[in-house]
Amino acid sequence: MVNAQNARVWLVGGGIASLAAAAFLVRDAGVRGQNIRILEHLPMPGGSLDGADSPLVKDAYVSRGGRMLEEEAYVCLWNLLDSIPTLGDSTKSVKEEIWAFNHVNKTNARARIVRGDHTIADASELGLDGRDRADMVRLLMMSEKAIGDRRIYEFFKPHFFQTNFWCMWRTTFAFQNWHSAIELRRYFLRFVQEFDRIHTLSGVRRTRLNQYDSIVRPIEQWLEQRGVATEYGVTVTDVDFRGPDARRAERLRLIRHGKPETIELGAEDFVFLTLGSMTADSTYGGDHTVPELVTDKRDGSWSLWDRLATKAADFGHPSVFHGNVGESKWESFTLTMKGPLLLDRIRDFSGNVPGEGALITFKDSRWLLSIVVPHQPHFDGQPDDVFTLWGYSLLGDNLGDYVNKRMSECTGQEVLTELLGHLGAEDIADEVRKTTKVTTVMMPYITAQFERRAPGDRPLVVPKGAENFAFLGQFVEIPEDVVFTVEYSVRGAMHAVYRHFDVHQKVPGIYHGVIHPRVALSALKTAFAYCGDHLLGPRISGPTVGEGPEILGPLHKSVANSV
Repeated sequence: MVNAQNARVWLVGGGIASLAAAAFLVRDAGVRGQNIRILEHLPMPGGSLDGADSPLVKDAYVSRGGRMLEEEAYVCLWNLLDSIPTLGDSTKSVKEEIWAFNHVNKTNARARIVRGDHTIADASELGLDGRDRADMVRLLMMSEKAIGDRRIYEFFKPHFFQTNFWCMWRTTFAFQNWHSAIELRRYFLRFVQEFDRIHTLSGVRRTRLNQYDSIVRPIEQWLEQRGVATEYGVTVTDVDFRGPDARRAERLRLIRHGKPETIELGAEDFVFLTLGSMTADSTYGGDHTVPELVTDKRDGSWSLWDRLATKAADFGHPSVFHGNVGESKWESFTLTMKGPLLLDRIRDFSGNVPGEGALITFKDSRWLLSIVVPHQPHFDGQPDDVFTLWGYSLLGDNLGDYVNKRMSECTGQEVLTELLGHLGAEDIADEVRKTTKVTTVMMPYITAQFERRAPGDRPLVVPKGAENFAFLGQFVEIPEDVVFTVEYSVRGAMHAVYRHFDVHQKVPGIYHGVIHPRVALSALKTAFAYCGDHLLGPRISGPTVGEGPEILGPLHKSVANSV
């Protein structure tokens, strides 16, 4: 039995997984805050949940990305944030702030898809034909073992990839056609409730400010008040384990401010290690510079897992995820605008005020460009006359439509030119350029977690027989849950803490809309629309959509046996 009062816990990595683990250790396991240390090589916490001043452009902001939250599916995240007070009001939790903000600022995209002729498409027309629907059902009914390491494009015909449905689904969740079919299947099952609102994104919940200011900083303050310390400038390079089966961690090897050190782990010491990083080796560009694409793993985020993987067969295979930058990279950009000219044009065009529209995707864009106009202000301390916009491209290796370059070759101002062209805003282009600063970000591994994989490529959060260690982050295996979500990192942290410290609470169950008849039937009616009295395309085992239980039965069984 672990004596929580005497236990010391070392958390490697300062992202949301380690922050959540620290909070659960204090709140639920009874570990003293002063016995918890977070080791982070960057100068600030939060990992991929960032939002800060631009490192290259004066008086400008940048976010590498932004996470869309959801009430139904993010049960572990809400469990955590319900315990964390906001920075401005100690009587209100971060969860309460987010839910109250979204009650007032509802998401209802009116311009989810924009065509190449600058007109807004009817995104409620998903465009799926009978073969597309049959292929979706076939994928849902297969086990992960049967799917194996096959890619998404191996399960669908070309027509599927031209539909409005796929345009919206892939840009909402950042899927590429070559990504893992297993991960797409998990997303279909996990977010089936989004099928009939994917065109408005009305299920999306956002934070009042960027997620660093709204989530990371409150958690950081709460931990500091309880004695948890974060040491910056520390890179853990290796872990020594006892015995050939590597079931007990004995020593951390690290570099602290350029000097090698070791930390000996005692009988009541634990170490939780974040594996890999989707934002490792991020590089920045400005108005007149281009971000470098780094492919040689310079910042050390992957090197630790590479070394750990050699120590035991069940520690995963990191090269599966970091071994093909060409498949996992994409580029984002943040506009910092002096004045509301561009946002006013987008508001008038889309019919959405800032913060209401979620994603706008330019479907015919060769870059497959998407933008988000967040609620303003989006950064703490942002002046009243300054406005921001975020965007990204899934196909940035193609030549642009308005700039004859790949996005990866473009300066920030050239990216702005491409965006203005797709908005049909050439009449205000000169003024927008004069008043807008652009920060671009190249991220080599941003969708590495979607790389096609096989069982065993991701280690369990707590490997079988592990005595005093666990793995955290986006590259561990949590059956049925979906990566590229804040929920995944928080759920993994909860599993690690509850397992090692015998917490007498259950980790909240994974939400599956498919087992809720009303939710599932609504989604099925959207994805498998009627044409008169007949289901479009092949009938599924005989019944129509109105006979939902016969369809839901095998799908429910498929979820239960998915791994």
